[in-house]
Amino acid sequence: MLTVTSVNVNGLRAAAKKGYVPWLAATAADVLCLQEVRAEAAQLPAEVREPAGWHTVHVPAAAKGRAGVSLCTRREPERVRVGFGSAEFDGSGRYVEADLPGVTVASLYLPSGEVGTQRQDEKERFLAEFLPYLVDLRKRAEADGREVLVCGDWNIAHQEADLRNWKANQKKSGFLPEERAWLTDVLDENRGGYVDVVRALHPDVEGPYSWWSYRGRAFDNDAGWPVETDYSTG
Repeated sequence: MLTVTSVNVNGLRAAAKKGYVPWLAATAADVLCLQEVRAEAAQLPAEVREPAGWHTVHVPAAAKGRAGVSLCTRREPERVRVGFGSAEFDGSGRYVEADLPGVTVASLYLPSGEVGTQRQDEKERFLAEFLPYLVDLRKRAEADGREVLVCGDWNIAHQEADLRNWKANQKKSGFLPEERAWLTDVLDENRGGYVDVVRALHPDVEGPYSWWSYRGRAFDNDAGWPVETDYSTG
């Protein structure tokens, strides 16, 4: 069994000051997917950049202090790929994948967007390019007898059960009809062919959530979103 952990660290240098290194030393995970690393490898302390017992790949964004994804694996990957063949997004620190025996694991930081702004336009362009890649990745994996697990910060809630206050968020980025339809395509067995791992493990319930706003005691009231989630072909 392979144990994979996915975390939006909101700045890996900041996380290092809050116990990241001892946490990493104690975790039983085989693979760690990080998002919003917000640092180049040279800016990270040695014990964070190359932790003992791990093979690491850090993918910073060309824009300083933004985005960034990382993968840490106990076992040396057979292959690592940065980006998904996009002229616009491969330098934005949003996607990295690694082949391990029998499985490809990816760390994704999908753009968050904001309705009525260029950020939402950027998100829509990302979605348009990324879905064909996911479809192709699944087909290639099937041909090779492999599974695929795409972990990370997807910044889209698919169903009403996936966020606490869904009625108030219907016109906000992250729960727009077109974004939800895109995720439906990802999960359609005749299109993307992926499975929402969290929803498969927790069917017919509200939540569980993995992100809470700092506002309005959202964490105390469990008024969250499913920002961190995993999609698998298995």
